[in-house]
Amino acid sequence: MLRKIAFALAGALLSVAVVAAPSVEMQTSMGRIVIELDSDKAPRTVRNFLQYVNEGFYNGTVFHRVIPGFMIQGGGFTVELEQKPAPRKVENEAKNGLRNDRGTIAMARTADPHSASSQFFINHRDNGSLNHPSPDGWGYTVFGRVTQGIEVVDRIAGVPTGNRAMHQNVPLEPVTIQSVRIISEKGKP
Repeated sequence: MLRKIAFALAGALLSVAVVAAPSVEMQTSMGRIVIELDSDKAPRTVRNFLQYVNEGFYNGTVFHRVIPGFMIQGGGFTVELEQKPAPRKVENEAKNGLRNDRGTIAMARTADPHSASSQFFINHRDNGSLNHPSPDGWGYTVFGRVTQGIEVVDRIAGVPTGNRAMHQNVPLEPVTIQSVRIISEKGKP
């Protein structure tokens, strides 16, 4: 009897070990990027991002700011560079121990540290100056990392850019985020 209980307990413990972090698949006009989200260290940011994903908010947006050797930014503008209304803001969680290293995803924001809404960027290199505390005392909240498709990030970072309307570093040919969808949820292998 004790042996059966021990096996049942061991099985339960093993099932806890396979709990996966949530991941999303981002289909772009230049290829597929898979991003694992860290809901343990950035719970509010991940929840906010996934709400936008579930609403289809990112579908049809573009990477509107591309700076090689720095980052690629998207999630807020249409192909015509019209800003999409993003009503939800999220509290800054940059003091979570995650770093703005190559291949991580972080929230874009204005000078107001709590102004992040839908826009994000993927770091093209290690960007220590964006970590908490940055010169403004806050930093930029990292909430995940690219697990597949870093070569796609590299290709996007290498596209020719220029100025368009009031924007700088805009790809001359739009790099579209065709879709973003959840491919695994926390607690579901």
